[in-house]
Amino acid sequence: MPTYLVSDSTSEGFATVTLSNTAADLHATFAPTLGMIGCSLRHRGAELLGQRRGLAQYAATGSTMGIPLLHPWANRLRGDAYAVGDRRVVLDPTSPLVHRDGNGLPMHGLLSAYPGWRIVERAADADGARLSAELDFAADAALLAAFPFPHTLRLDLGLRAQTLTVTTELRAGSDVAVPVSFGFHPYLQLPDVPRAAWHLEAPVRRRAVLDARALPTGRTVDADLPPGPLGDRAFDDLYPELAPPARFVLSGGGRRLTLGLDEGYPCAQIFAPPGDAVICLEPMTAPTNALVSGDGLRLAAPGTSYRATFSITVAPAASPA
Repeated sequence: MPTYLVSDSTSEGFATVTLSNTAADLHATFAPTLGMIGCSLRHRGAELLGQRRGLAQYAATGSTMGIPLLHPWANRLRGDAYAVGDRRVVLDPTSPLVHRDGNGLPMHGLLSAYPGWRIVERAADADGARLSAELDFAADAALLAAFPFPHTLRLDLGLRAQTLTVTTELRAGSDVAVPVSFGFHPYLQLPDVPRAAWHLEAPVRRRAVLDARALPTGRTVDADLPPGPLGDRAFDDLYPELAPPARFVLSGGGRRLTLGLDEGYPCAQIFAPPGDAVICLEPMTAPTNALVSGDGLRLAAPGTSYRATFSITVAPAASPA
């Protein structure tokens, strides 16, 4: 059997594609018709992505799990209106594309379970397994009404050795600059290890001060997050300044997961809700609410691209003492 494979699969009745390293018994699965969400990462039979309410619920309501793409904004906006350059947008409050948090704020962008992705490459050889997909954002009038900045997205997914790599390229159209504020929401877990025993290492320097609705106030403070067990701690914190190289590590039970912000992600969010055995180490191209505040917001000039890459490496490791 070849070491690397790309195969068709199904999950909860949905068509999926799986990248495999058979030698490492590592398998990454994505659902092209559901927003290209990463819905499984299995190592030696153990599921390393939080399944939460499952893929069907994600398809029906946008309830997140696995590794969803959050675009064109990560996490939440302060309200339904934002302006970038000479373009002012008011989101349609009845749009099924717009999901909301418990405070009614627009949440996680517009592409939850979006079906418009097109597979453009799938290959496996001695160097690894690869899957690429593209989305023409401007081809959908409803998407463009909510984010009037024509562009295309390309996702390049690769599995090599014990590392899954996710590269996103935003290509601006020829007429207008495109604000860049996307991110991902990887739900990680260590199966058969109590949440309290998960050992976390986080390369953070500054933490944003958030208001009661989890929106940045504009103030930051020194981050005090020494390596150690997760214990009973809960997180929903934004870190706009990271220590290079930005490598988050979750370890326990003889397994070590390293999430690397390899390119294009200057900040991150850590989300570890109480009573839920998952932790999100979230790559972000801009801070929460950047479309509204402008803080840390970058623009892809007309005709140019913005590229961002993160990776997840699965390796054996001794449990922390």
